[in-house]
Amino acid sequence: MHAMARRAEITLDLRRLVGRWTLRSAGHAGRFTYLFIDMLRGLAEWRIYLPRTFEQATGVGFGSLFIVLLVAGFAGAVTSLQAGYQFTGTLPLYYAGAVISESMILELGPVLTGLILAGRIGARYAAELGTMRVTEQIDALESLGRSPISHLLLPRVLAGLLVVPALTMFANGMGLFVGWITAKQSLGITDADFTYGARFFFRPLDLWYSLIKSYWFAGAVTVIPCYIGYNTQQGAEGVGRAATTAVVAASVSILLLDVVITKLLLGK
Repeated sequence: MHAMARRAEITLDLRRLVGRWTLRSAGHAGRFTYLFIDMLRGLAEWRIYLPRTFEQATGVGFGSLFIVLLVAGFAGAVTSLQAGYQFTGTLPLYYAGAVISESMILELGPVLTGLILAGRIGARYAAELGTMRVTEQIDALESLGRSPISHLLLPRVLAGLLVVPALTMFANGMGLFVGWITAKQSLGITDADFTYGARFFFRPLDLWYSLIKSYWFAGAVTVIPCYIGYNTQQGAEGVGRAATTAVVAASVSILLLDVVITKLLLGK
């Protein structure tokens, strides 16, 4: 009898957990949809968000350029060394040029850039908007008849859409350059062999694929943190939780988008 009561209690707790999770997910989906619709409506107020967009883009772009190039350079060097370890003595050296170029353009460049920016600008956006929410600055803006969407959210989202693809292209170039230098030093590959391998396997779709992924990743690292920060509650503790949640949610979204986009564009 006691075992049956215990089993019924566990089942009831499980149903409550699933119910709370379902209601919370539905609430987030509804609020996110309304926020996205408000951002689309706010596009008409270009005189408000356009100057702020360029300010945000300048700060985010120059502030993130060094760390993006640094990580891309290390990724290119490691890819070159690993390619040498795998292929030396078994495959022609020009394959190293193909592996390095394709790895950076198709995967490492856009994904690493997206994950870096998820931690840098994602946490920043969520913390800034969360602080504005808990200190009632957003409420004060609304009481003055100003739209927080046009003044706060749209500039950050549009700045990310402008900056992240450019940073991704810089990361691709930096990774290729450092990978080429490393391959010359460690493998003894000639410039002609490296260039031949890179061109032999290259397709124009590769660059478009990298660019398309960067735009989707830009949306993930801006829209999601802005939504989380905009709906922050519970004071300073809520701001810290919002920043952490924004980084995790944006990073997971990037990995999911990576799989989906790869399947849609490259899957057969």
